Amino acid sequence: MTMLSSSPNLLPPRRIMAIWCTDLAIDRWRLAEGLTPEKAARGEGADAAPLALIEDTAHGPRIAAANSAARAAGAMPAMRLADARTLCPALAVRPADAAGDLAFLESLALWAQRWGPWSALDPPDGLLVDVTGVAHLFGGETALIGDAMHLLDKRGLAARAALAPTAGAAWALAHFGAQAAILPPEADPRTHLADLPVAALRLDADVILLLRRLGLKRLGQIQGLTRENLARRFRNTRSAAANPLLRLDQLFGLRPEPLLPVVGVSAPLVQRRLMEPIRHRTLLDQVVADLAADMARLLEGLGQGARRLELGMWKVDGEVLVRRLEMAAASRDPAHVCRLFAARLDDLDAGFGIELVRLRAPWTEPLLLAQADLEAAAESHGTSLAACMDRLTVRLGPDAVRRPVAHASHLPERAQRWQPPLADPPSSQEELRFHHRPMKLLDKPESIAVIYETPDGLPRQFQWRGQLHKVARAEGPERIAPEWWRERSTVRLRDYYRIEDETGRRYWIYRHGVIGDGRGGAPEWFIQGLFA
Repeated sequence: MTMLSSSPNLLPPRRIMAIWCTDLAIDRWRLAEGLTPEKAARGEGADAAPLALIEDTAHGPRIAAANSAARAAGAMPAMRLADARTLCPALAVRPADAAGDLAFLESLALWAQRWGPWSALDPPDGLLVDVTGVAHLFGGETALIGDAMHLLDKRGLAARAALAPTAGAAWALAHFGAQAAILPPEADPRTHLADLPVAALRLDADVILLLRRLGLKRLGQIQGLTRENLARRFRNTRSAAANPLLRLDQLFGLRPEPLLPVVGVSAPLVQRRLMEPIRHRTLLDQVVADLAADMARLLEGLGQGARRLELGMWKVDGEVLVRRLEMAAASRDPAHVCRLFAARLDDLDAGFGIELVRLRAPWTEPLLLAQADLEAAAESHGTSLAACMDRLTVRLGPDAVRRPVAHASHLPERAQRWQPPLADPPSSQEELRFHHRPMKLLDKPESIAVIYETPDGLPRQFQWRGQLHKVARAEGPERIAPEWWRERSTVRLRDYYRIEDETGRRYWIYRHGVIGDGRGGAPEWFIQGLFA
């Protein structure tokens, strides 16, 4: 009888696929605007004109991402917006959303687990997928990486990918190697990666600059040095991104590199499969009440409360009806949930009947039992602010129930922003103090005709909406300069005046421009607000 001896070499060699989304923020913005990959390939929409996504910094807005047209015009990421506008006056800007990009990358990591058992984030725009022992399911590593590139392109994402034995080698090839590069398991990484730049080691920018000043521009040049020389130079560095020796060992697989896999968390879900299809509203309300009670018990066991609920109803003919709710505060009160859904089911057409009803909570927040009891007691006495906001939102729509918060801008039309009614204001924003402002601002400043003694003097009378108003008292001016980092150089100054006419009514008007400023003709006058 022949005995089979066990061997440690039976395990397949480790294989890591690195995916780099080269324009993640721009691609996500393009997808949010509804631009299809076909239109993007033709240069329509987001790529038809220079566009940049900006983020606020202590020194003014900076470019977080730019499309190809903007980069061709000289507007590069990390550049100040004011400097970019001098190179590209036609640059259009939109606010960047770093948190939204990270959430999108997390969902993309879960989606990428179709190619391997686990995936990890490589912020801000990359993924690492463990594809060890699965390449044969796709017809080989070439077919595997080709499938990844095809599906990413189908989703409208510009990406590069690479396969290697280590995460560091795969990252280096994805960023600086050939498109869809593959490093075979038996290949020597020291030879195949020697021509890559030192930036392939995933080091900090200052460390890369230091290595280049020392004349080390390629990985092969670093390998030729003795470890003692590099260790002496970087012996006080603890971060991996600041230690070339540690990054080299991780690149060649001499040291392990810990990776944190992305684990999907399933949303709480309850459902009812009905023995007979239902068509009447009374029966549907009873099913919703049962599901709300089941969801309350499930969320209570998890210590969570629902912020968003989705009610799905499967009809006999295959059509799926979905009704969504988003609550101002976390809740799991069944009566409150049923009351909110009752207003969303009035226009429901059951057709030949509904045979499956499912309630899902895709957005939950921690909610202790004591908090839920207090909230229920407040609602029973009619004093729950969250319940009131939920009812108003269901009745009027999500965009009709918002509250203003102060924003760091001296321009009146930019001095506030809107947010959900019970959301906390930005913690980093200090209280803004301005001069006396009117209680009512017009939606848009309206042009007025003003008579004044001197070009820079106080107004004496003005005509607005066909009526002549004589000025009895006036105070000002309060000069507000344009935001130079956001506006173009041709934007004019504003001089605001608080005036009172002979009848006692008070107005807030401003002169747009100064005579001789070289930014247009004669100054124009506008009214922007009314005092109580």
